Amino acid sequence: MVKVTHLLFDCDNTLVLSEDLAFEACAEVLNRILAANDIPDRYTGSQLIADFVGMNFRGMLHALGAKFALKISPEDEDKYVKDEEDQVIATLLQKAEPCVNCTPVLDELHKEGKYGLAVVSSSALRRVQASIKKVGQDVYFPADHVFSAATSLPKPTSKPDPAVYLFACEKLGKDVKECVAVEDSKSGTLSAVRAGIPVMGYVGSYHGKEKQEEMKKALLKEGAYNVMTDWTEFRTLLAEFEKAEKL
Repeated sequence: MVKVTHLLFDCDNTLVLSEDLAFEACAEVLNRILAANDIPDRYTGSQLIADFVGMNFRGMLHALGAKFALKISPEDEDKYVKDEEDQVIATLLQKAEPCVNCTPVLDELHKEGKYGLAVVSSSALRRVQASIKKVGQDVYFPADHVFSAATSLPKPTSKPDPAVYLFACEKLGKDVKECVAVEDSKSGTLSAVRAGIPVMGYVGSYHGKEKQEEMKKALLKEGAYNVMTDWTEFRTLLAEFEKAEKL
């Protein structure tokens, strides 16, 4: 039997409906960078979601730098990351909402006290903290149980790199097999899988049943053990991990 002691949640579009808002703000910053470098291409928020969902802004800068042969100094990179973070946080603090049916599940888990709860995100720590605070979920996650690939690590990175999950498990004092990760993206799923952590996928934040089915197949292909389309399925699917003899 598998003893699950900790639940590790991605934040964006897993706990908080933040991706659409964040990518709109992110696109504005990226387009300013492209314009400043005389590159005519421009992005919309939806185009960034299609290309970079699950990746933090620093990761996007590296990807775009490779695509457009764009040379960004470390100093400018840090400035752009801060600009994007400020713009996204301002938007989230105004408009962010919790994922449908998520908060009641977190509240139940918190009251039971059976599992340790943590957030493991690619996004900057300030952004994650702003998101969960705006929707009232910060009460479920102590400050030392919120981890960011962009901020918490000695060397910033982004999912699908497994570093942030390995770091979180180390800080929590838990073996990866004692944890279950909840992820909505391919990069996030792959990050946890590469760390050796069993994954429950979540596709409820994707628009339309067709897209949800497409992403369900994609997350399973990346190694998710099972996938929920609504948070009301969480306890049933969590039980599958606890009953499994081998993952």
